[in-house]
Amino acid sequence: MTDTTERNTEPARIRVQGLEKSFGDRQVLRGIDFESRRGTSTVLLGPSGSGKTTVLRSLNALDTPERGVVGIDEVEIDFARLPPGRAGRRETSRLRAQSGMVFQSHNLFPHRTVLENVIEGPVVAQQRPREEAVAEAKALLDQVGLGDRAAAYPFQLSGGQQQRVGIARALALKPRVVLFDEPTSALDPELVGEVLAVIKDLAAQDWTMVIVTHEIRFAAQVADQVLFLDEGVIVERGPADRVIGDPQQDRTRRFLKRILDPG
Repeated sequence: MTDTTERNTEPARIRVQGLEKSFGDRQVLRGIDFESRRGTSTVLLGPSGSGKTTVLRSLNALDTPERGVVGIDEVEIDFARLPPGRAGRRETSRLRAQSGMVFQSHNLFPHRTVLENVIEGPVVAQQRPREEAVAEAKALLDQVGLGDRAAAYPFQLSGGQQQRVGIARALALKPRVVLFDEPTSALDPELVGEVLAVIKDLAAQDWTMVIVTHEIRFAAQVADQVLFLDEGVIVERGPADRVIGDPQQDRTRRFLKRILDPG
């Protein structure tokens, strides 16, 4: 595991400054700033509509903010200065290549096997040798507990298994950062634990992750940093034991009470 002192002295892996984003006349991000160190997990909490997913999608330019800077290692975009046309698409593609995304829905190709789904990105997008991609995909499927399902099709898997394939597919791209957008929200309750267990294992392996979730107890276990968002701003931030265990802001306390003690 990465030494904490080493993490604190090296440059941040993720740098976000002044993100602003609107959809029509609704401003969903109002100046978001944060950093994440290599090998740490940052969890975004907050009510629906608070801007969590928009922050996540801005990290790989699936959403394009009007203003603000996103940097992942040496790749950085100032969205206010993003050039139009092909030049801008090249910049966003470079940023996107730094991360792997795990979505709420599994988004697997239904007509391809589990193995074919995992090797698609490395072979087609990254143009890596097929044999190399297959060997790495099999190792990743073993890692997420699905080494025996490589020849299966998505319809033959449970929702939790499909999501674990989605995680393997993201890791196959060898990203600097793994982004999770509420990875358990579409799952039946009994399947949530198997997906969260895989993410916990990744945290123990020092993957750099940003996770949007409503699973508060899971967040308390896995997060090095928690950001609580509301109405497009970060209301509270800090270590998980403080933000979740002893929140300082009334808005954070009300949200956590509603989630943890709905009665």
